[in-house]
Amino acid sequence: MTTVFLTGASGFLGGHLLRELRTAGCAVRAMSRRAEADAIIAKAGGDPVRSDLRDATSLKAALADCEAVFHAAADTSMWRPQATAQTATNVLGTENLLRAAEWAGVQAFVHTSSVSAYSHLAHGTLVESTPQRGAESWINYERTKYLGEQAVRRASVPWIIFNPSHILGPGDRHNWARLIMLVDREKLPGIPPGSGSFADVREIARAQVRAWQRNSFGKAYLVGGQHASFVDFVQHLGAALGKRTPSRATPAWALMTFARVADAWSRVSGREPDVTPESATLVCQALRVDSSKARRELQYVETPLDTLIDDTLAWMRQEGLVGR
Repeated sequence: MTTVFLTGASGFLGGHLLRELRTAGCAVRAMSRRAEADAIIAKAGGDPVRSDLRDATSLKAALADCEAVFHAAADTSMWRPQATAQTATNVLGTENLLRAAEWAGVQAFVHTSSVSAYSHLAHGTLVESTPQRGAESWINYERTKYLGEQAVRRASVPWIIFNPSHILGPGDRHNWARLIMLVDREKLPGIPPGSGSFADVREIARAQVRAWQRNSFGKAYLVGGQHASFVDFVQHLGAALGKRTPSRATPAWALMTFARVADAWSRVSGREPDVTPESATLVCQALRVDSSKARRELQYVETPLDTLIDDTLAWMRQEGLVGR
């Protein structure tokens, strides 16, 4: 049986990767730093292993006898005081994992990067040949995702890179789920003026496993989905939940002003605000992603947004996250 090492296994995408790898017949050794994560991983059929991206020794021990690494862990904070810790995870942690993989003789490294490596500075529809501008970004998340991806590209271990757009689907408790719960409680203060491509987390996980099985080494894949404005997205959620929603987007200048005030107060309170200048900048962006390469080579599926929202809400109702 093939043994795979997985990071981020107790998270959103990582949880789906764990299930897909188990379905493919793999033994999954999953990085875990706490008891709560151990239970989540074990329930899904994985073997939790105490290791940390900042601890090279623990990574070498965890990767012994593994044939492949799937790296889905990341720090997605949009708050500047977290920049040092974020860099330690997204850049230095990825470099530590790559060195451990090379030391262990791992034969494949499947890396979850992000469209953020291209940065909000990139314009037009993103394709794989679009120049990545993450190194120029003032947003630390974009810069660290770019630098982490570049470390993978330089590595000697055979690699495959995925750049997902906005990830949606069952299993989300912290990403778009936070906005969905605000809609359900009719507490959403406004709608960002941007737009995005909404990708099905289940299809991203399937495409990653498929790429590894097909030895698609040295390739990067953008994986997006149906494009929609955030106004349309929120109004669809409101209709599905039977809740009132704002009828129009909040102007970008008003959102940025609110974000700057919230950020300034957070330096006094020490608490991360719901909206930062970084996150406000990204949700004012019109993000379009071309997934044709992944569709052509990996049979990646762009789930219709209606279906994706319905499936997400069904899971959230089951978990008691909405509809209380």
